[in-house]
Amino acid sequence: MTNTTLVIGGTGKTGRRVADRLSAKGLPVRIGSRSGTPPFVWEDPATWDAALDGVSAVYITYYPDLAFPGAAETVGAFAKAAVAKGARRLVLLSGRGEEGAVISEDKVKESGADWTVVRASWFNQNFSESFFHDLVMAGEIVLPTGDAVEPFVDADDIADVAVAALTDDKHIGKTYELSGPRLLSFGDIAQELGKATGRTITYIPVSVDEYRQALEENGLPVEFADLFGLILDGRNAHLVHGVEEATGRKPKDFADFARDAAASGVWNA
Repeated sequence: MTNTTLVIGGTGKTGRRVADRLSAKGLPVRIGSRSGTPPFVWEDPATWDAALDGVSAVYITYYPDLAFPGAAETVGAFAKAAVAKGARRLVLLSGRGEEGAVISEDKVKESGADWTVVRASWFNQNFSESFFHDLVMAGEIVLPTGDAVEPFVDADDIADVAVAALTDDKHIGKTYELSGPRLLSFGDIAQELGKATGRTITYIPVSVDEYRQALEENGLPVEFADLFGLILDGRNAHLVHGVEEATGRKPKDFADFARDAAASGVWNA
C-alpha cells in the first residue's frame, strides 16, 4: 500500500478509533502494534522500517506515557526515521500539562515533519476500557486525587481531532488542547457512573504513596502514581476548546459517555 497512515497503538483507546475513521473514509491504514503485520515495537527500532514502508502519515501514541523517562529520545528517533522514509504528516497524541511530554513534542517538531500536536486531558474511557474499569466494577474508585477536578475528554473526540489533523493541511503546525465541557472531581465521576449503571459507586481517596504501593504490589509501573500530580496541583483545572477549534462542534459530556458505555454492557457483572 502507498499513502498509508500508520496508526501506532492502533488497537488502543484512541488508535482504534482513528483507524476505524480513516478506514471509513476509504483511506489505507496500517496498525502499529506488536501483533500488527508487520509488527511495530517501540523498544525495538529494528521493527520501525518495515512498519513505515509506503507510509505517508503517522498517528503517534506512546505507551506507557510521554512523560516517562526515555520517551522523548525514542519518539524523536522515530520521528526522524519516519520523515526519512517519506512520512511527512505526523500527529502526536500528547498530554496536557506534562513537561516531559513537551520535550517529546519538540522532538517531533525538530524532525522536519508536517506536525500537529493533540494534547488531551484524562480520557472518559479510562473508566470503561482500562486503568479504572476494575474499580468501577468493584464499586469503589480508590485513587489519590483528593477533591481535585479534571475536565475529562472523550476518546471519540480525540479521534475526530486526530483524523482531521491527518487528513487536512489546515491543521499543520497547530497544537490543540482538548478537554470535555465541564470540570469533574472523582467524587462527581462516581456519582455519574452510579446514575448510569444503577449501582452504588463510591470514591475513596488515598495518598499517592498508598497508591504507589498498590501499583507495585500489582506489578504495574509505579510511575503511574506520579501522573496524578497533574490533577492534584490544579494545572489542568480549566476548560480548553481544541475539540471545537479542530472539528467545529462541542465535546461530549461525561454523563453522555457514561450513559452510552453503560448501555453497551461494558460494566455488566
